[in-house]
Amino acid sequence: MRKYTIAVLAIMGSILFTGCYHAQITTGMEPSTEVYEQTFASSWIYGLVPPSVVEAQNHCRNGVARVETRLSFVNQLVGMLSFGIYTPMHIKVTCASSRADIPTDRSTMYTINSDDSEDVISSTLSKAVEKSLKDSEPFYLEMK
Repeated sequence: MRKYTIAVLAIMGSILFTGCYHAQITTGMEPSTEVYEQTFASSWIYGLVPPSVVEAQNHCRNGVARVETRLSFVNQLVGMLSFGIYTPMHIKVTCASSRADIPTDRSTMYTINSDDSEDVISSTLSKAVEKSLKDSEPFYLEMK
């Protein structure tokens, strides 16, 4: 009887003292009301094998404002019942309301082509950073 009581208390304690994991990444863009969610994104072996990539560009026309991942109580319960082999997580992507406007002034725009050599890429980035530091203004990099 004593072993049974200890086992029940251990299980209840582990359930009561587990917190809900939550991580949030913000991009600084203004969030919209458009939200994409995956409530049971499959991760494996205590999260060591993460869920597949969320293709946010298919859902958010203007980019992403915030990404949240969490393990809810139900997600953790499923993980405990599978001994951590399967641990689902909740992923919530909040879309941005609009993209940042890139100025029409081309003096802050630098272009790198996909077939450029490393020297050309390095030189272009160096020029952009130097001008940005000198003028205290951001530069915009266009990849073609």
